[in-house]
Amino acid sequence: MEKPDQHAEGAGPFTTRLTWRVPGGGTAVWESRRARRRGVIAVRQPGAETSGSISADDVTLGRLRRLNAIAAIAFVIGGALFAGGAGVAQFGSGDATTCASIYFAGGLFFNTGGYVSLLQVVNAPRHLPGGEGRLVTPGWRWWSYEPTRVDWLSAFLLFAGTLVFGVNLLDSFLQGLSVQQVNRLIWGPDVVGCLLFLSSGHLALVEICHGRPGLRLHSLGWWIVAVNQLGSVLFMASALAAYTRPSTGSLINVDIANWGTLTGALCFSVGGFLQLAERP
Repeated sequence: MEKPDQHAEGAGPFTTRLTWRVPGGGTAVWESRRARRRGVIAVRQPGAETSGSISADDVTLGRLRRLNAIAAIAFVIGGALFAGGAGVAQFGSGDATTCASIYFAGGLFFNTGGYVSLLQVVNAPRHLPGGEGRLVTPGWRWWSYEPTRVDWLSAFLLFAGTLVFGVNLLDSFLQGLSVQQVNRLIWGPDVVGCLLFLSSGHLALVEICHGRPGLRLHSLGWWIVAVNQLGSVLFMASALAAYTRPSTGSLINVDIANWGTLTGALCFSVGGFLQLAERP
C-alpha cells in the first residue's frame, strides 16, 4: 500500500520505481534496474541542479561489477558464435555437424549469460524504506523464487529460454530424423525458446519504462533492453522461417532462417558490449 509521502510506479502488481521525501527536504528515487545494475538510489536535494546518490557498500558493488561483466561477456561471445554458425550455414562453408557444433558452443555461453543475469537479480541489493532509505545486500544465494518481482521474472524467463534452446541445439546433432521429428524435436523447442526470450524482453521494457513500453533514448539501460529485444524478434523470424514443410521436406525460407539468426545474434553481442558500461 502506497504511503502519503511515497509515489510508486510500475505495471500491474510490479513496482519498478518508488519516490519519497527525505529528511531536510528533497526526494529519493529507487529504481529496480538502477539499484540492481548500478547499486544506487538517486537523491535530489532542494535547489540542486543534479542528483546525488546513496550507494551500496563496496563489497556489494564489487559483486555487481563481476556479475555484470560475466553476463555481458557471455552474451558477446555467445552472440558471436551464433552469428558464426549462421554464417557457415548461409555460405556453405561447413557441413551440418559443423554448424551444430558452433551453435552448441554459443548456446553454452547463452546459458551462462542467462543464469548469471538471474544471479544479478537474486543477489541484488534490496531497498529498505524509511527516512533517506538505503540498500542492503542479502547473503549470497544461487537461487530464489520471487515471481512477484518483474526483474526476477524477466531474468528467469531469459534463463529458461536459453535452456530450451539447449534442447534444440542438442537435438540438432541427431541424424536420420523424419520431417515430423525435425519439427517436433528441433523446430518446436526453437520457437518456445524464442517466445520465452520475447516475454523476458517485454518485461524488461516494462521495468525500465515503469509501465507501458516506450522510448527512453537517453537511457543506456533502455538501449540494452531494446537491442536485445530486437535480437529476440529476429530470432523468432528465423525460427518461423525454419519450419520444415512435410510435403516437400524443405524449410519455408532458408535465407530468412540463416540471416535472422545471424543478425539477431549480433544484436545480443551488441547488447553485451553495451552492458559492460552499465555497471556501478
